[in-house]
Amino acid sequence: MENPKRPEQTPRGGGLSGADFAGVGIQFAVALIGFLFAGQWLDKRIGTTPVFTIIGVFLGAGAAFYNMYRKISAAQKKDDAERGR
Repeated sequence: MENPKRPEQTPRGGGLSGADFAGVGIQFAVALIGFLFAGQWLDKRIGTTPVFTIIGVFLGAGAAFYNMYRKISAAQKKDDAERGR
């Protein structure tokens, strides 16, 4: 009795995987929380209650989104180069 043929599998080397982006969520949270606490510390030091906290949250979110964009863009360029586009 013959073994049924397996469908051909694509090589694992190409494409983007979830492992490439596993740390992006943690980096996002760390940047946001870090800038939040820096803004709160600055507010307490200077005495301007919500101003620097709000600025810190927006700066943290902006930095995190920019980091995510750079990582995704670099991975896309790498994927395109591997596929020969």
